[in-house]
Amino acid sequence: MSLIEAIPNVSEGRRPEVIEALAAALADSPGVDLLDASSDAAHNRTVFTLVGEGAALRTALLALYAAALERIDLRFHAGEHPRIGAVDVVPLVPLDPADMPVCISVATELGAAVAERFDIPVYLYEDAARVPDRRRLETIRRGGFEGLREKMRAKTGRPDFGPPRPHPSAGASAIGARRMLIAYNVNLKTDDLDIARQIARAVRASDGGLAAVKAIGVRTDQPDVVQVSINLVDYERTSLHQVFESVQREADRLGVGIRDSEIVGLVPAAALVSAASRQLQLAGFTMDQILECRLAR
Repeated sequence: MSLIEAIPNVSEGRRPEVIEALAAALADSPGVDLLDASSDAAHNRTVFTLVGEGAALRTALLALYAAALERIDLRFHAGEHPRIGAVDVVPLVPLDPADMPVCISVATELGAAVAERFDIPVYLYEDAARVPDRRRLETIRRGGFEGLREKMRAKTGRPDFGPPRPHPSAGASAIGARRMLIAYNVNLKTDDLDIARQIARAVRASDGGLAAVKAIGVRTDQPDVVQVSINLVDYERTSLHQVFESVQREADRLGVGIRDSEIVGLVPAAALVSAASRQLQLAGFTMDQILECRLAR
């Protein structure tokens, strides 16, 4: 039995009744466990985390698409986070690295089913990508929902499944298979969005910053706080504490303080143990010294 994780990101973070209906569509599906739902009003986005076997996850995610199409219309959607679809992105993540082929297979089957059942164009990304340029999610999302029609006019912008035109209200969807990712935000004590964007450029890998770090600067729902929104795609290459220290260093240089930081969704225990060990200067500390980990073994 291969249990895998699915982390669908949905373009709705402000209407509780819609979020509850989407969560119910997942929770009511047999054979899966809904572990978490994290919503952000400024991003206008909700991230669900669920686990199950491939077939059960596929059924649950199709139920999510059906529920989302009934309730989300991107023509009337606005938020800080980039998006191309009502169900914007669905990564499949192996809990055991050896199960990556299973995730690729589920992503491919789900993409074909979503396109056929809902007439939604689907792009495959990361390890499931069929086109090398689509490994990076940000490449697929460039231009957003509003730019989809123009993108699809070009041969290079046509989806892997479904029609070469966006769904009128649901846009498109990116479905992929990838390693575990940590969604991590650092909130700054300033209303200056340019400062958040400067810090994001300084720390992200694509601009010469930290390896395995993606980052953008966005506004929050608080007028005096902006955010460096980060995806840490490999916490073993770059740790959480390294990311935080780099953001803090840039914030100090620009004369702003850090209000707090937050993790969106779930996080591997090892990532937090590494950060705690660094902060407490623990010598030789290992996961085996954590009571719950020892008991689980």
